[in-house]
Amino acid sequence: MQSDQSLRIVFVSFFGITIHLILKYIFLIQENFFNIPLFFVLFVGGTPLVWMLLKKALKKEFGSDLLAGISITTSIFLGEYLAGSIVVLMLSSGEALESYAMRNASSVLKALAKRIPSIAHKKNNSEIRDIKVSDIQIDDELLLYPHETCPVDGIVLEGRGAMDESYLTGEPFRMSKTFGSQVISGSINGNSLLTIRATKAASDSRYARIIKVVEASEKDRPQLRRLGDKLGAFYTPLAIIVALLSWLLSHNSERFLAVLVVATPCPLIIAIPIAIIGSISLAAKRAIIIKKPVVLEQISLCQTAIFDKTGTLTYGKPHLVEIDFDKRFTLEEILKYSASLEQYSKHPLAIAILEKAQQEKVSLVEASEVSEPPGSGLIGLVENQSIKITGRSKLARENFNEINRIPASKSGLECILIINQKYAATLTFRDSPRNDSKNFISHLSPKHQFKKMMIISGDRENEVRFLAENVGIKDIHFSKNPEEKLELVKKESKEANTLYVGDGINDAPAMMAATVGIAMGQNSEVTTEAAGVVILESSLTKVDEFIHISQRMRRIALQSAIVGMIFSILGMGAAAFGYLTPINGAICQEIIDIFTILNALRAAVPPKKLSDLQCN
Repeated sequence: MQSDQSLRIVFVSFFGITIHLILKYIFLIQENFFNIPLFFVLFVGGTPLVWMLLKKALKKEFGSDLLAGISITTSIFLGEYLAGSIVVLMLSSGEALESYAMRNASSVLKALAKRIPSIAHKKNNSEIRDIKVSDIQIDDELLLYPHETCPVDGIVLEGRGAMDESYLTGEPFRMSKTFGSQVISGSINGNSLLTIRATKAASDSRYARIIKVVEASEKDRPQLRRLGDKLGAFYTPLAIIVALLSWLLSHNSERFLAVLVVATPCPLIIAIPIAIIGSISLAAKRAIIIKKPVVLEQISLCQTAIFDKTGTLTYGKPHLVEIDFDKRFTLEEILKYSASLEQYSKHPLAIAILEKAQQEKVSLVEASEVSEPPGSGLIGLVENQSIKITGRSKLARENFNEINRIPASKSGLECILIINQKYAATLTFRDSPRNDSKNFISHLSPKHQFKKMMIISGDRENEVRFLAENVGIKDIHFSKNPEEKLELVKKESKEANTLYVGDGINDAPAMMAATVGIAMGQNSEVTTEAAGVVILESSLTKVDEFIHISQRMRRIALQSAIVGMIFSILGMGAAAFGYLTPINGAICQEIIDIFTILNALRAAVPPKKLSDLQCN
């Protein structure tokens, strides 16, 4: 039942019962008239509720609310309209609470669609005209203005700049683009005007494929049994058996109804959603947004934790961590020449080099003849010295005569500095692990019963392996695109319930396929829509807090439900022996509800400590 419909039935039921009591006990209206509000409640509220339960029964979905449906139907046949109306009120209240804050299933696709440009700028000789993205043909020349989202996959024909592909590839850097460079649909252009040639139609480009993958994973998402239904699987048949026995042994149909009314499982229908909503409120105060309440129940079942690398276990920002330089040069020369050249560049590692030069208080000088020929790296003149910053593989292809002087490759990203055709230095960069990454990973198994930890990343092998060794994860998968990430998560989810933690658009499909998806930060609206939980502060300590909030919610919900069920079972016994009428049974059930709800409300009260994670 939709939450809006449940809410309407709550209001109708409440006012109907109130008007009935006023007519009966204050105005002393005759019975034929004071029951009219109850007829209205049972027709308007009871009919859709019973119809919904009947459809569930036909699908063999026998949940904890089945008793309520039988109670409503029986109360009508026996003329116990007030008892039936109270049950309608209780059931609709639970439905409304449980539907609270549930997201629309299509919100991820809406968020994705918002990032897709609708217009592209087609270049035909000297003419530029706007066309629909869907009309782009392969080999069309397109202009990509600064800060625009790329509409299709393509190749750069003119211009030099940088593009942010982090949402799609997982790489934490702005990627340099020059003649011959590939561009990916969905990536964001930097400050430069680029001319590109479309290599794929919009419908076949990377971004469109991600949307298709999200659509597929949304349809294939597994449905798990809810906590209340698990308890109801025991409680519901017990109540029906007691009700039938009391009827058969006493030959009194009112006892049958009384047992069912007092057995109406409001501790399951209402107390559990209230504990969930209280936990959602507590989490929000801790900068943890729970978008799908069911994750509070599911996280305790997860045994496999899967992490993206960049921005999740790391900060997503490269740092220059090591400079291995030839003795023919000094460290000051290395920083001066490299930083002076990089200040004119859009190279993804340029900022790290400039920051290091600033830390070492190295003065920069003007560079000239700066260029970045395809496949050659960055070149220029600094103080009449020929400077080149490039990669190891590019030097090998050029048969660089001092290739043997270059030290063996280490973990991390690197670039090679060449001065006057001589090897000068190897600069090594790393995306630093978060301070809490190692402790969080080691904390998951003993404290939260996780049996397996994995990294699935779009980054290079050496970067992923370096991080894995530092944080203590052995199972790694690198250079994976969104489709491959999705398949891996699906495979793991078949073997055990999974937790997936990521931060980019490339994580969205995998996040939806996992049992529980957590988005770190707010880098992408698509990711935050796909996730069940959004951690606003990008902290793994907050992930631990969410797990503890979930465990506490489950504990309080079970206390409320089980204690409420025990009192309901005692009430069922009293009703079975004739000590409770249907109306008295409904009143007893309401008293039980009050106590279970008060206990469930504790979930919103912050405890003294929410995380036991020890950080360095």
